[in-house]
Amino acid sequence: MTEQTAGRRVVTNMSLSLDGRCAKPDDPRDMSRVMPYAVTDVARDHLTSLWEPATTALLGRVNAEGFLGFWPTVIGMEGADPRDEEFAKWLVGTDKVVLSSTLGEAPWERTRIVDKPTAEVAAELKATEGGDILVLSSASVIKALPAADMVDRMALTVFPVFLGGGPRLFDDGLPAGRWALVSQATGEHGTLALVYDRVR
Repeated sequence: MTEQTAGRRVVTNMSLSLDGRCAKPDDPRDMSRVMPYAVTDVARDHLTSLWEPATTALLGRVNAEGFLGFWPTVIGMEGADPRDEEFAKWLVGTDKVVLSSTLGEAPWERTRIVDKPTAEVAAELKATEGGDILVLSSASVIKALPAADMVDRMALTVFPVFLGGGPRLFDDGLPAGRWALVSQATGEHGTLALVYDRVR
């Protein structure tokens, strides 16, 4: 595991449709759009490459409730893919920071609730010791980070579907900047896993 005492990387991970949407228009919590693709080898290997060097998970409240309601149940589940089980163990055991203005205390272990602007929290985490800070599929959290130029590594899984509406991950007005492609993989059903590093 890579330990960095200064300049921990902020790594974002998000799935996108071909028309650039990060959620369905009628129900942002509906994950049926990603399920056929999330269980492919390329998607599982992609996620593994992201969590292995990470020591902190940064989540929004909605995603925390979804992730931490589901993933712990995968541990010891009969027939579970070993990569899914290892991710579940990591998520349960790693330090988690959940951004929320409504939660008073964390119902999950190793979790801290923070009610501050996303970029401020990311900057505070970067100033501490540890591995990568992994932002897991929380669109509201991820959208705030490129706006503040706080993303060091951006991972995208592109699924070959049009959602025809719904929120976009990238809004107009982001600061201009260059990105370098560091890995790419194509998987079953046309899934594309991409990882870019910010060129500073």
